[in-house]
Amino acid sequence: MRAQQAKAEAGARGLAGERLLRIEEPGPVSGAGPSILFGLFHPYAQHRTASPLRSDVRNIKCGLNVDWERLPLARIEFCLSEGTSLKETTLAADPPDARARPASLRWALPAVGVAAFAVEIPFFFWGLPSGHDLEFHLYSWLEVLTQWREGIFLPRWASLAHFGYGEPRFLFYPPASWMLGGVLSAIFPWTIVAGVYIWLALTLAGMSMFVLARRWLDRRDAIFAAVFFAVNPYHLVIVYWRSSFAELLASCLLPMLLLLTVRLAEGEHRAAVPLSLVLAAAWLTNIPAALMVHYSLALLLLVFAWQRRSLRILWAGAAAIVLGACLSSLYLLPAMYEQKWINVAQAVSEGLRPQDNFLFIHTTDPDHDRFNRITSWVAMLEIAATFAAAWAARRWRQANRTLWNALLVWALVCSALMFPATALLWRWLPKLAFLQFPWRWLLCLSMILSILVALGVRRWWMRVAVYAVSVLVIATAWRGIQPPWWDNAADLREMQDNMSDNIGYEGVDEYTPIGADPSAIDKDAPLVSVEGPAQGKIQISRWGAESKAFTAEMSAADELALRLFRYPAWRVEINGRVVQAKPRPETCQMLLPVEAGTNRVQVNFVRTWDRKLSGWITALTVWLLVLWIVLVRNRETQTA
Repeated sequence: MRAQQAKAEAGARGLAGERLLRIEEPGPVSGAGPSILFGLFHPYAQHRTASPLRSDVRNIKCGLNVDWERLPLARIEFCLSEGTSLKETTLAADPPDARARPASLRWALPAVGVAAFAVEIPFFFWGLPSGHDLEFHLYSWLEVLTQWREGIFLPRWASLAHFGYGEPRFLFYPPASWMLGGVLSAIFPWTIVAGVYIWLALTLAGMSMFVLARRWLDRRDAIFAAVFFAVNPYHLVIVYWRSSFAELLASCLLPMLLLLTVRLAEGEHRAAVPLSLVLAAAWLTNIPAALMVHYSLALLLLVFAWQRRSLRILWAGAAAIVLGACLSSLYLLPAMYEQKWINVAQAVSEGLRPQDNFLFIHTTDPDHDRFNRITSWVAMLEIAATFAAAWAARRWRQANRTLWNALLVWALVCSALMFPATALLWRWLPKLAFLQFPWRWLLCLSMILSILVALGVRRWWMRVAVYAVSVLVIATAWRGIQPPWWDNAADLREMQDNMSDNIGYEGVDEYTPIGADPSAIDKDAPLVSVEGPAQGKIQISRWGAESKAFTAEMSAADELALRLFRYPAWRVEINGRVVQAKPRPETCQMLLPVEAGTNRVQVNFVRTWDRKLSGWITALTVWLLVLWIVLVRNRETQTA
């Protein structure tokens, strides 16, 4: 044996040509797949350690992206290949995903955090960007904080929407963003809460990308990919023009989607469980992002299954989708069932339809078209940069053909769906129209771009140039098309005052109960008034978000009009007897029939059957999942 090793070492020292490498390890290295990998040394492999073998391996080409700084070598033997016979090298490697361990995260977090903070530097000069959805999110956070103080942990009814008439906003808008906003509102001064939220969302996105990128890249390149993704051009559009905070938060799920799908395609079927958590998190964060996540997952599963000729990938992916839906059913089932009680069609009304938002589209609304030009030029920049980076990363494709093909197909589909030629797909694919804006696919394309730029553009000055061009496009849009709108501290405090004084705020058309007309309401109407000619004395004892109680002393039988939109989940009791509220024809506010004398009225927002069922489904799914994890751990312990 020693003679063979000595011969191998002598052959290695005298070898002038290329050598091949064999790796034996307990799991995949850098996502490479089989436990024994063959390939030529990749030119991007890093050889930075002061190893005595450095002089022997410096010029070796490798098909594996091996980072010698992170790869402990148990045994290295270089053997000379003679003719067609090949003697191989053996080394022990880290277990899967060891490259994203805390030591590396400590380097990445400051870099990503500083980049995210740099995005907010203009806030110190002009205030908070007042994008399209800013007031919607900030008022939601204030509403949630108010209801938490009332003891309502999971709000459903936004009581001060439509200036006090309310809407079931929190039944239909996913909870992750407004719960995070509520927590931040309880901790930080109100004027900086949105800035903290933006910084946190960008940082989470960058760190998620870092975990993904470390699968194929060394630490420096992975940090670059993380920073690039955190402050990519589309994220800047969201921050400065859109204020779509839930969509921004959902961007951190996309790298995890790709990472877990790759692991699933490599045969690690247990990855279906964490993948289901990502899918559930998508539903609980943002509906358009969840649709993109699920369509992207379906596409990736099809591509991987076709390349590997394996249906097991599709079955595992389907199981993850079902499990994710069950985990999120606490929100998802009521939102699906109760949408027949609201004007959900307003979500895809004129101006919000896909056909009104393809790239470089023209409408009758000049403000709409100006913003569309901004997103269109950003989209064209990212599309061109993505495919240029894919071409530059073609050498990496030799060792990662399956993944490179999947990224390319994903980028092609994301790009194509932004153009009018795909209008039929937007019309016929299930629920795709509820994405509203085709350019939302930039959320996925930006992640693909970040990976491919890090893989394909190896010179740092070229990377800086790529991002400089991105910033130039944003700056040109800022100066030449539409500058962002800004809210100062006084504007933000006015929102607080509107909530504390019970003035309320504008609601959202698609969450308005069926039959309600917000344009016809009386903003100054009392909480309870007599509808007819009878005389009444109203004494309100409680008027909370989901529970209201008052007494009405009536001179004759009549109806009482409440400053509250009618919704099936409201349960009305008068003198201990359940009664059916009627809608006022013009506004759909609640009308209660009362009799002469004393009427003790209780109005409560109750749990409908769909909410009860969804809670049981989520609880049962979580219990079964925990039980499965415990059983698997016990089996592994016994086997070891």
